[in-house]
Amino acid sequence: MSAPSRPQAMPSRRLFLGTAAAGSMALAADLTLGTGPAHAADSAYVMGYFTESPQGVGTDYGLHLAVSTDSLNWMPLNQNAPVVTPTAGAGGLRDPFILRKQDGTFVVLATDLKGTDWTYNSQTIHVWDSTDLRTFTNYRRPHLHDMTTHSWAPEAFWDASRSQYAIIYSSVNASGHNVLMVNYTSDFTTVSAPQVFFDPGYDVIDGDMAVGVNGVNYLYFKSSSTGGLVGARSTSLNPGSFTPFSTSVAHGGTEAPTLVKSLTSGTWYLWGDTYTPNGVFYAWQTTDLAAGTWTPVDQKLYTHPVNAKHCTIATITSTQYTNLVTRWGAPTWNRLKSYNYPDRYVRHADFTARIDTYPFDPYTDSQWRLVPGLADASGISFQSVNYPTRHLRHYDYQLRLDAADSTTTFAQDATFHRVNGLADASWASFRSHNQPTRYIRHSAYALRIDPISTATDQADATFSVGY
Repeated sequence: MSAPSRPQAMPSRRLFLGTAAAGSMALAADLTLGTGPAHAADSAYVMGYFTESPQGVGTDYGLHLAVSTDSLNWMPLNQNAPVVTPTAGAGGLRDPFILRKQDGTFVVLATDLKGTDWTYNSQTIHVWDSTDLRTFTNYRRPHLHDMTTHSWAPEAFWDASRSQYAIIYSSVNASGHNVLMVNYTSDFTTVSAPQVFFDPGYDVIDGDMAVGVNGVNYLYFKSSSTGGLVGARSTSLNPGSFTPFSTSVAHGGTEAPTLVKSLTSGTWYLWGDTYTPNGVFYAWQTTDLAAGTWTPVDQKLYTHPVNAKHCTIATITSTQYTNLVTRWGAPTWNRLKSYNYPDRYVRHADFTARIDTYPFDPYTDSQWRLVPGLADASGISFQSVNYPTRHLRHYDYQLRLDAADSTTTFAQDATFHRVNGLADASWASFRSHNQPTRYIRHSAYALRIDPISTATDQADATFSVGY
């Protein structure tokens, strides 16, 4: 088929293995939310994704993993490098999806596509089995259909009425637009003949399910009609039974809905990302999934992995969380996000320090190693990841990235003391070592050290230390 005429036809994929709130643990063992059985022991989350950056510096079409304890702030594993990459088909993936199966093990599905060649039509998807997301076995590519079209954004859920898993994905059928198809399977190897699962009469991609929420099943998708994320619902899981009902949410053109149920409250989160290669994640929240209305989450409250695209989120236990970090490792670097401009991160550009709107390339300009202070080991110095012989230092009160010259002056200029955030104690501020009345702050987006007096000054001098 010809390339999609609209950008929203780019593939993504999501379905969330939800769970009951912490106060409902007795119910959790039997309730199915998102795409798999809820587990009372779950206390953390794992995200799967691929990566793209504006100029391709951070682009990688393998499976990446990140973990979180709150589903909002994420720590990439394996230094944000892939943990497994397809060896057949297009040789890359998009839109990975993680499902915890009925037996407690995991299966990973993904679109068979490397890059953005939308004319590449694969009737297969990538599949791996995994007991713990530390090893990936039994790689295979089940054949879903014989149509001359794609199999984008595969996701899956358990259909108890059929005692089988349903695999839903986007394909163009005889109607000439993208619909959500479904195949049923017991092993993700042999699948049934495809059926149309959802077709509202216009182009839809990226189906994401929440199953069995107070007797109702919810399907969120990317709508070409609105350019945003829309919900449909049904009291059954039968193909053709879902009816759109929600208001559309978007931040620009938004795709890839991911429904996430908080493990500690009654809050649902809906994640989506913009569908350009420079995509950014946005989040909305509600405490009433049936209402179909969503409120944007303040960007200060969440940080997704750098360059991440089209995520999938599943809940895991604290032991699984620890094992994943042990196996793949925590990042050796950090990123610093501005408090009052949370879409901007501290980076160097032409060896001057500033805050710029994410995303950008080289993205490594915003990665820092927080090392013991060069003049005082109780403080910190900011070592550049992509220029490791250089550190942030102040010079005429402006911050710039300079090579260490072994002088006492340089060491002192490059040393700072981390304190509670001046605008928010849960964040961080950085006091100059040798100019102790001055703090790192941004002014007209450039970084400098200044005395802090007003509320605006305090906000300018407050940052999150994350990934």
